[in-house]
Parts: sequence; structure tokens; C-alpha cells
Amino acid sequence: MSSSKKGQIESAKIVIGEVFSRFWFRIPDYQRAYVWGKDEISELIDDVNYASEHNPEGQYFLGSMVLRKATRTTDGVSFEEYELLDGQQRLTTFFLLLCALRHLLQQEPEAQHLNRLISDSYTGSTGIVTRLKLDPRYESAAEVMAKVVEINGDPVAVRSGVQASGIASFGSLENLINAYSTLYRYLKDNYDDAAKLKKYWFYLATNVVFIQISTDVSSALKIFETINERGVGLNPMDLLKNLLFTQVKQAQFTQLKDEWKKITKPLEKEKEKPLRFLRYFLMANYVIKNERGDSVVREDEIYDWFIAKDNAALCDYAGKPFEFVRKVIRNVEHYLAFANGLGNDGKPSLAMDSLKRLAGGAFSLHFVLLLAAANFPKPLFDHFVAQLESFLFYYIFTKTPTKDLERSFSQWADELRVIAETSDPVKQKVQLNAFIAERFEKNMAGKSQELADALKRFTLYSMQQYRTRYLLARLTQHVDMAFSGLKVPGSLEPFTNLEIEHILPNKPEDDLRSKWATENPGMAYDDFKNRLGNLTLLEKPINIVAGNDFYTAKQVEYGKSGNYLTRSLVALTDVGQNTSISRINAKLEAFPAWNAASIEKRHAMLIALAQDVWKTSPIDV
Repeated sequence: MSSSKKGQIESAKIVIGEVFSRFWFRIPDYQRAYVWGKDEISELIDDVNYASEHNPEGQYFLGSMVLRKATRTTDGVSFEEYELLDGQQRLTTFFLLLCALRHLLQQEPEAQHLNRLISDSYTGSTGIVTRLKLDPRYESAAEVMAKVVEINGDPVAVRSGVQASGIASFGSLENLINAYSTLYRYLKDNYDDAAKLKKYWFYLATNVVFIQISTDVSSALKIFETINERGVGLNPMDLLKNLLFTQVKQAQFTQLKDEWKKITKPLEKEKEKPLRFLRYFLMANYVIKNERGDSVVREDEIYDWFIAKDNAALCDYAGKPFEFVRKVIRNVEHYLAFANGLGNDGKPSLAMDSLKRLAGGAFSLHFVLLLAAANFPKPLFDHFVAQLESFLFYYIFTKTPTKDLERSFSQWADELRVIAETSDPVKQKVQLNAFIAERFEKNMAGKSQELADALKRFTLYSMQQYRTRYLLARLTQHVDMAFSGLKVPGSLEPFTNLEIEHILPNKPEDDLRSKWATENPGMAYDDFKNRLGNLTLLEKPINIVAGNDFYTAKQVEYGKSGNYLTRSLVALTDVGQNTSISRINAKLEAFPAWNAASIEKRHAMLIALAQDVWKTSPIDV
């Protein structure tokens, strides 16, 4: 194939045998790593196997690979190679398949031919150099691939050899080793003698076809958008990266690659979904307009959003690609900090920690608002987080569908960015107070009855256990703060570390069940034991002593608890009038006996306390 002029696209049909006999391939280090797993590999080779058996004379098309011709000098020797810009998942898979075939046919003449397709040697300034026909440059993939080729063994030998070499095989590197194993086992299971393997190899070499597309970098990267990839295709994150590479000069590729890793590597390390981040990033940082009018970007719409003319101008990734990438990096840093319960300064934050305990891993949409508010001064941000926690409590505990919030959060993010950009600190506080009153307080008022009804139905298993623990911890903390006269909450951890105690035992003895049935006719024991009113938090040593005994026997132990909400079950502390303790006592009640009526009364008491705990307040101007 002749060298392509800028913007010119050349194509040709080429069989596997020619692919590796005629060309050397390099996977640039800015390309994504090998991501195929057993499912994608099995689907591909099953298809090829079926074609070889049912249409041995026909051709099997693998799709396209997009290439850029380049010249490289290594060890004083210049040679031409093709940068593989698209199709690397399939081509890497077939390269590993050739390696597996070579080992299984090592006693046959075909092994020598396969060896020439896998690597070749040349004389450089330092002597004989072996060069792989496929050279992946991301992470340590080249070292792993070289070991696979050098060892020429079964999967166990290959894995041991890679480990012994000291190469840290994780992620995509582990994928390469696993892929070799999958392919090797497939061949062993389906082609159990040399004759069958030779026939299979002949079909691969002569009938399995790529469409080879060669052009310059810019055009090649744009081709990605229209190629229908097999298996794990290019996702919006991949496409965005490739789009950005079209905006910079080739001399800037390394710099852009290094910057891009600051986006992908931290997300990968924290096992955060890149597409979820990218979606929240857009809704947090830009005005979203679409034909639906819902201000929401779906994951499958992300790339289309970026390339739309108005949005491209809004982001200005063409004019200032590095500035755009650094903006994304800053958002990644904030996003991961928030996910780990840290504040907008990257340091531990009591407000964020409490919010994290409520949201857990099941809710993440609030990151849109947090990212939009990330540039608030720290005191303002912490106040905002505390109000957001109260708002989310209403929506999470009423089990409001996330989709009902998406439109609102995207639009509210626009308002928060305006507040973040306000330079006057007094005006900024006024704006935030107005936002909280309009967006949080009004919506909470509209859901107050729904929340009350939800809490009336609440039992130990109404929510995930971590949220039940959060609910009890916040109620317990609130009572302790009121008892001590504290205005600013401390860490929630001392309370979340306590055990959930069933006041009416979870596993009662028969005599207790019998006593309950006599004293509470028509009230099913198991219906009452898990109600909110029957739950409290208790230190583990005390809980062990209290055990599954009658309430009258447990009262002594409850009186030893470090938290007042549990101690108040037994007796209220009397310290006079108009004190912090007397004021909280007015909202509590001691119970000399424990029955169905007691549980219902305490349940209602905790619901009333919840209204004091989860409420909004303005920041002082």
C-alpha cells in the first residue's frame, strides 16, 4: 500500500496470512489498552470456527482496521510500520491466536512459518534484534507480549514466566495473559490433533479477511465515529479522547496522552465508571439543551453532544484542547474526592462524610450538584453539602426514582455555577440562601407528608442496612448534641459504629413470645420487632450483656449507654427548666414497660425528631 497523502483514505482487502507477513504494527501509547475478555474472544473465534466448517471455501470478514503509515528508527535501523488506530482488539486477539497455534504445532513445519509471522530479526548497532510483528506501547504491554512470544509455552508456563520477569500484570496486561489462555484452551478443546490444527490454520491464513484503511492521523481518528466495532466497541470516552487527538499536532501527542491519563487512571484506580463521570461532568459544567427539553445527557448521547456545533464552541476543545482537558482533570479530582467523603479542598469533611453515608453506593446523581458547586469557598460549600444532605434524605427515604431528579439537578447546576462565579461574598451567601429556599426547602415541604408516611412504614429492612444505621446514627447524634448544648455536629462515625439493638428481642425465648401474645392480643410479635420504634443504638459490650432478655432485665444495661437516646428509654435526666437537656426532654419519653403501644409511641417520637434533624437553614450573611 502506498503512503497516503493528508486527508486521503486508501483501503484494501487483506487476509490474515498477509497481514502479519507483509506488515509490522504498532499500537500507539495514547490508544486504549486491550479490554477483551473471555466472552468477546469466544464470540469471535466461535464465528470463525463456524465459518471454517460450514463454508470452508468462502471468506470471513473481520471488519476494518484503521492504520497510519510511519517510519521508525530503532537501534540505528529505519523501517516502516503501521500505527494501529482502530481494530487493535481483534488484531491483538489474532496475534495471540498465532502464538498459541505456533506452540501447539511446534513439531510441525507450519511452526516455522508461524514464527516468521509473529516476529522477525535484524542486525542493529548492538547485534541481532528480534522485533514483534505487533508492538503494543501502552503500559507494559510490549514486555508482556514479548514474554508470551519468547516463552512459547502453555498458559501456565506463560503466566509463570511473566510473573518471574517482575512485570506487574494487572488490568489490560492481565487481559493479555487471560486472552492467550482462552485461545490456547479453545484450540486444545476443539482441534485435538495436528491435522485439524493445520486445516484450521490454513483457513485462517487464506480466508479470514480484514478491510485495511490507511490514512493520516486526523482522518483516521475521525473514521472511528462511523466504524461498527465488534464486541467491546469504542465508547464515548474513547471517542472523546480520539476527538481531542485530532485537535493537536502530532508533536503534542505525548503531552496530551500524559494529561489524558490523569483522567482515566484515577477513575480506574477507584473503580469509578468513566461514562457516569463524563455524564455528570457535562450536566454540572454546561447548559444542556436537547430536543426532549429535559436538560439531561444520556450515556449514549455524550459523544454526539460534544461534536454538536454549539457545544463544541461552548467547550472550545478545538481552540484550547489542553485547557479543556485540564478542566476535566480538575473535575475528576473533585469527583473522586466527593466519592471518598472529602470536601472541595480534598481534605476530610464532616459534611461530606455524612452525605456519603446517606448516599452510599446506590445514589450518585448528587455529584452533578457537587461538581457545579465545587468552586464555592469552603465554608459555603460545607453549608451547601449539609442542606443537600437534608434534601436527599427526603428523596432517598421516599424512594423517589432518580430520573425524577435528573432534569432538576441539571438545571440547578446552571444556577450553582452562577453562584460560584459571584465575587462578592455577601451577595454569594444571599444567592445561596435563595437557592436553598427555592430549590430544597420548597421541594421538601411538598414531600413532607410522603416522607412521614414512608417513615411510618419504616422497618429494619425497608432500606439497605447502611442507610438504616445512618438514620439511627443521625437521630442519636442529634439528641446527644441537644443534651450537651452543642450546635455544630462532629463525626458520625462513633454512632455508626454502634450496634443496632432490638429492644423487643430479635430472637426471643418462647416464654417472652408467650408473654407478648398475652399482653398484646392481636399484635404479631414479628411485625413489631423490626419497626423503627423498636430499634436503638447500643455499644457492643452492653448489647452482649443485654442479650435477648425481657425489657425489664435490659433496662439496667440501657442506662449504662453513652448515648442519651438509648438512656432516655429508661429515664430522662432532670436538670431543671429551660436548659438544653429540658428542651430535648420535651421531645423524648421514658418507658417503664415495653409493649406494642410503647413501640408505636416511640416510632412516632422518632419521626418527629427526624423533622428537626433533616431540615434546611440559611447561612449567616
